[in-house]
Amino acid sequence: MLRLSFKSKRFIFFLFFDICLIASSLLLSFYLRFDLSIPPYFHSGMIKSFFILLLLKISFLYMFGIYRVAWRFFSLNEARKIFIALFLSSLAFTVIFYIFSDFFNPFPRSVIGIDFVLSCLFIGSLRISKRMFMDFRKSKFESEALPCVIVGATSKALHLLKGAKEGSLELFPVGVVDMRKELIGSQCDKFLVRDLKALKEYSQNGTKTAIIAFKKLSQKRLKELFDELVSYGMSDIKIFSFTQNEARDISIEDLLARKPKDLDSEAVANFLQGKTVLVSGAGGTIGSELCKQCMKFGAKYLIMLDHSEYNLYKINDDLSEYKDKIEPVLMSILDEKDLDEVLKKYNIDLILHAAAYKHVPLCEQNPHSAVANNILGTKILCDLAKKNGVKKFVMISTDKAVRPTNIMGCSKRVCEIYTLNSSDENFEVASVRFGNVLGSSGSVIPKFKAQIEANEALTVTHPDIVRYFMLVDEAVQLVLQAAAIAKGGELFVLDMGEPVKIMDLAKKMLTLSNKPELEIKISGLRRGEKLYEELLINEDDLKTQYESIFISKNDSYDLKLLNEQIQKLLNSDDVASILKEIVPEFNHNKNGV
Repeated sequence: MLRLSFKSKRFIFFLFFDICLIASSLLLSFYLRFDLSIPPYFHSGMIKSFFILLLLKISFLYMFGIYRVAWRFFSLNEARKIFIALFLSSLAFTVIFYIFSDFFNPFPRSVIGIDFVLSCLFIGSLRISKRMFMDFRKSKFESEALPCVIVGATSKALHLLKGAKEGSLELFPVGVVDMRKELIGSQCDKFLVRDLKALKEYSQNGTKTAIIAFKKLSQKRLKELFDELVSYGMSDIKIFSFTQNEARDISIEDLLARKPKDLDSEAVANFLQGKTVLVSGAGGTIGSELCKQCMKFGAKYLIMLDHSEYNLYKINDDLSEYKDKIEPVLMSILDEKDLDEVLKKYNIDLILHAAAYKHVPLCEQNPHSAVANNILGTKILCDLAKKNGVKKFVMISTDKAVRPTNIMGCSKRVCEIYTLNSSDENFEVASVRFGNVLGSSGSVIPKFKAQIEANEALTVTHPDIVRYFMLVDEAVQLVLQAAAIAKGGELFVLDMGEPVKIMDLAKKMLTLSNKPELEIKISGLRRGEKLYEELLINEDDLKTQYESIFISKNDSYDLKLLNEQIQKLLNSDDVASILKEIVPEFNHNKNGV
């Protein structure tokens, strides 16, 4: 009720002053037309025109929503609407005047144009007056808020400056800088745009916070800008987000995320629409994102299979809005009989196989479990899918399957060999390799974050170790794009961009957390770990229609022999030696360094 009352008061206030201003505009137009002395015989036409113009102007201003705009939200967009509304009202009056000229005459036609200009000036000035006062008034938040510098003279910067004046930013800008020469020396709101090097001066004067206000920056350029800001003494670096309407701390994900330019949502939607999909390992990092994107892109029905009760509960809860289109199945892929029943029941079109043990040290310590879950589980799911008429099977693989040095990576290579050699004209199988996804469970970034939060030294296994990284949602969409173009038997490889040195990653995370005093300790390579993951693209790989997806060479393998070797593997006490028989390039680093 209070809100309606406030709206009514605002409407009455602006309506009253608009009537006064419309009358003043018309009267002044006549005075200007007749050099401040209006002949008496024009008075009748002036009064008649006033009522017609008043009705037209108020009506058009109302139709364009001008009376719903609060002072603090008045912008160039509203000014444009006022101009159009008043122009249309003048145009309508001109038409009326020519149709009923006898009613208005004598009436000087030039008054219509003068009145239009003055009306725009008066009505626009009334609404911008408070904004002008607010812009020049010293903000009451200035003495309380933390000083900051805005990096980038953009529309985002203007939005930030407005938020700072209203106190919503909790920071107070003291300057604007930019690296673009054509903008240096120009005005951004009340600030003179200075060169990026001016940050050193701001830092020396106590300003340590910088807000990046550029609309789009590549990951490489953002990383370079971050390093430059740090070199000038900025220790608290933020990015302004329009979607969240806040200046948030820059994250390590921002600096590492590779942004593929060939994400094709239309192709994924066309591929998934109308399909019944089963995702194994549905509660894991990759599996849960696969589930979310399957529903986002229009899958008809989704079976979410996982042996972890909590993980399955979590993804089921996350997708509760699709409760009529999803089915959580608490089961291990090793449960052959029950799994067969599931595949028979749901008439599945597509299986996305993400279930696997992926933690290298744990797989080294538990090789039989790793082999059983990864290899036997994949074999069971693949065989049952073929038996039950599933049309397409996509296996999620890893960069660690390339010239593997650990049990986990080698088990995934065996999975690639088995599934790809099971493909035929009725059963299309593809495998997709990629590196680390940012923030996945068990990965280095969550571990570093936990150590920083506990004020502990960061542990890096080797000063030269490097890894590839990609955002999970982007990696998963590329997986689905690869699935869409798969014809059967392809080993797809995702281009993960440039590898990241883990030592540099640790240093950046300490900088981002404002804890550069924490140490970085070298713990030595763990069992099965290698310095360089070798995903990835080489000159023998074939290009696809997407620049981020390649097809790698995959040799044929006798499935009968492989089945015999898998049985031998499951019963052997020397897992590594049997794996080497299947994957000759397996060079087991069983001791670490």
